[in-house]
Amino acid sequence: MKCIYCGCEESKVLDSRSTDETNSIRRRRECLGCGKRFTTYETIEMTPILVIKSDGSRQAFDINKIKNGIIKACEKRPVSLEQIDAIATEIEKTLQNNFLQEVPSSKLGEMVMEALKRLDDVAYVRFASVYRQFKDIESFKKLLQEL
Repeated sequence: MKCIYCGCEESKVLDSRSTDETNSIRRRRECLGCGKRFTTYETIEMTPILVIKSDGSRQAFDINKIKNGIIKACEKRPVSLEQIDAIATEIEKTLQNNFLQEVPSSKLGEMVMEALKRLDDVAYVRFASVYRQFKDIESFKKLLQEL
């Protein structure tokens, strides 16, 4: 961090704390060159993630769409809203941690199916039947045999 007084690029952090909004960190620093103190604020820069739809169009990633799909699959199942939120958050974090700027919708669907498979078999089958658009009973039977 460059000192605002002397331009020295060496400083030490004296104190760090989250701000009220929790989207930035306040750091109190001391310049190793001139010894003066100054404050910096660091924020996380979020790059938007675009979802590539099957028709080639792109739209912004929306975690609520993931949650709604999972909620429909888990209807009347012993799955809590906290578990659904955890799955959606896990998927979003995975995308952000991989620094993906664009992700195919098919990959998102596979990620949801994998999480539902670990959570609840019935919810998994419900989601998979809509996601994979089964044309006949044989393809549906094949999915059930995989379980």
